[in-house]
Amino acid sequence: MRSFTIPTHYRSELIGRLKAFRKAQDPKKKDLSPTLLDLGAVRFVFARHFGFCYGVENAIEISYQAIEQNPGKRIFLLSQMIHNPEVNADLESHGLRFIQDTHGQMLMDWDELTAEDIVIIPAFGTTLETEARLKAIGIDPLKHNTTCPFVEKVWKRSAQLGTQDYSVVIHGKAAHEETRATFSHTAQGAPAVIIKDMDEAQFLGRIILGEEPIARFMQVFGERCTEGFDPSRDLQRIGVVNQTTMLATETQAIADHLKQVMIRKYGDADLKDHFADTRDTLCYATNDNQDATNELLKAEADLALVVGGYNSSNTSHLVELLEHKFPTYFINGEKEILSAAEIEHFNYPAHKLVRTANWLPAKRPVTIILTSGASCPDTLLDRVMLKVLSMVEGVKDPVEVVEGMIQA
Repeated sequence: MRSFTIPTHYRSELIGRLKAFRKAQDPKKKDLSPTLLDLGAVRFVFARHFGFCYGVENAIEISYQAIEQNPGKRIFLLSQMIHNPEVNADLESHGLRFIQDTHGQMLMDWDELTAEDIVIIPAFGTTLETEARLKAIGIDPLKHNTTCPFVEKVWKRSAQLGTQDYSVVIHGKAAHEETRATFSHTAQGAPAVIIKDMDEAQFLGRIILGEEPIARFMQVFGERCTEGFDPSRDLQRIGVVNQTTMLATETQAIADHLKQVMIRKYGDADLKDHFADTRDTLCYATNDNQDATNELLKAEADLALVVGGYNSSNTSHLVELLEHKFPTYFINGEKEILSAAEIEHFNYPAHKLVRTANWLPAKRPVTIILTSGASCPDTLLDRVMLKVLSMVEGVKDPVEVVEGMIQA
């Protein structure tokens, strides 16, 4: 896999070295066991995979190249390039402006753009409607396009399903940029419907089996299906694709459920005429991070810190996994660690910040799981680790310990 040129301030001198060390030891990614960094009074446990993925590094490289290669030009980001406030703020500090917010609401008028401006498409991709609007202004939407190749892979598979007369069931969050983009590209060639979870997959299954009235389909999915979607016609042949940042296990479980529904309705012998195998659309990076996080659940630890943007879907799913076993705190970075006695963190189901007292146990050694989402720079984990260490007496020098592990 190719390497990318990204700003050095996103690279980590500590945790990044541990990741590189593990990668050199296990280039084929067969060992998902966590990495233990024993600093005496504090022990950190790191997932085998975390942080920037291929698509994110690709997006960062293209964005900073656009800045470097277009001095004096106005440069705009269609929306948040990735879901990390540190990266987006850094881009803004270089003079970039956002055209839309993360929900697609306009932050400026389209009329402000000219054909001379640079517009960067985010890693999530964008809708065909937005592409057409940019072209009408005279801006090539593909010139500075950072859409993740694995998102584009989902689009290509959806298009293929459309040519084979399948309808596409999209597992995702309807308001998310990626899902909006995938829906737009899919709708060009196939009927499509967005479902958010297994409950909705089960409801869709009951519609297919005639266990729910057809009219109920539009009540539930009316704003999340293509115009003219006819459940009695368009649910006879289906394939499932996903928003790449969703839980891969949930997408697979949804696909497996709908596959069984089609077997019940049409029989096993005719399954291929009614259900398409789309397992190849699951994102490898999301799978790796989630599989590595599941390995963390086998570890013994006192708490978990998960670092990333609060609107990051893939990060919230890591939190969801870890909080099954550990007290888990979802933070943007080290600033949320207010003291050894108090931490500010994001309650993602309630979508609000909360404060928790006595979050850091007094026991020594204290063992802390530390991981991050796919859009989080490793430098943020360095800073979180160092902030925790500054609050505890009797810890070892992390630079010396990391060096010792690598040289051993």
